[in-house]
Amino acid sequence: MAGGRPWLRLRLTRLLGLAWLLGLTELAALPLAAVPRDEVQAAALQRLREVFDIEELPPDVLPRKKPPQFMVDLFNKVADANGITRAPGLLEGDVVRSFEDRAPVEQDRFFFDVSAMERGEQVLKAELRVFKLRRRRVARRADPRHFCKVEVYELLEGGSNPQKKNLIASRLLSLYSEGWEVFNVTQTVSKWVGSINSNHGFLITATHLLSNRIEHDLVAFAKGQGNLQESRNALLVLFTNSNKRRSSSFVPSSTKLNPAKNDALLRVPRESKSRTPWAAAVPSSRSQVTACHRRELYVDFHAIGWSGWIIYPSGYNAFYCRGSCVFPLGESQNATNHATVQSIVHTLKLSQDVSTPCCVPDELKSLNLLYFDDKENVVLKNYKDMVATRCGCH
Repeated sequence: MAGGRPWLRLRLTRLLGLAWLLGLTELAALPLAAVPRDEVQAAALQRLREVFDIEELPPDVLPRKKPPQFMVDLFNKVADANGITRAPGLLEGDVVRSFEDRAPVEQDRFFFDVSAMERGEQVLKAELRVFKLRRRRVARRADPRHFCKVEVYELLEGGSNPQKKNLIASRLLSLYSEGWEVFNVTQTVSKWVGSINSNHGFLITATHLLSNRIEHDLVAFAKGQGNLQESRNALLVLFTNSNKRRSSSFVPSSTKLNPAKNDALLRVPRESKSRTPWAAAVPSSRSQVTACHRRELYVDFHAIGWSGWIIYPSGYNAFYCRGSCVFPLGESQNATNHATVQSIVHTLKLSQDVSTPCCVPDELKSLNLLYFDDKENVVLKNYKDMVATRCGCH
């Protein structure tokens, strides 16, 4: 027992540091021995779920399931390898949801379960993405016999042989082309989100241009979850706005983090001994204080047990700000005019209640996560103000 107590005390100390970081001051303020380890850990992880807007953790699905290539390509387009947004405005909305076809392989219908949509989520655009397979027979492109009209219908009733349907989109396609076809189905899907029971799926038909007849074997679209066809399975892709205000408190200030108290969740490297202190700092009898600057703060999703459902990234560097904001404030400290005046008032002791300005994030970037939700749909979500890219005195 005696050999385990120092380890337990160290673990509790680290968890208390995490509690301070996530704003759980009511727990972190308690005496160390009075805080149960499990309680601190549960509270900290619950706060982290709130920051990432996750009500319940999805089940681990990796590496059992391969994400749609379209979603992987979209993530790589809008974010770097660490999930940091490449440029604002590349993503329409802040959430992209993909739903794979759930209709039986033998049916020519397509069904997508959109019940995973959150309350209040606004659909900006919905795309039906289907992969058209090439017919084997070769023919001349200019021959009208080798073109067809493809029509997409919303099914208005269920059952094995529904008759009522509503035309959504149509276009001419070559019988011998192959590739992804994308249809705008925003209006239909918006209706489904408002009334889940109205969702009976899509029907795609092909009509020969000369005979003007629907032929079921005229055009084939990829279906099924087989290894060869999985990347070609039909997708319903929704671009949405979550309409939720997300907390930016995940990026800590120097007043919330004690670097001596950190867990595997947050890896904070120690200050390099070779770092040069701010030369313009006011001399004091104590050792020279390091000026306000940015330090590394790595969030490891594997360490907190989230790696089984988060596809990309495996973790990210949130960074945090630490250091002094004493007079005189240099250009490198990105000080506001207010902070400059405050530092002068503090230095001249014109008021006993005025402290030095705080070293805080001065510029923030958003983070993108690609992950499986609780129904194994792949979601790309953008979180604002998650990475401190610059620090300043405020």
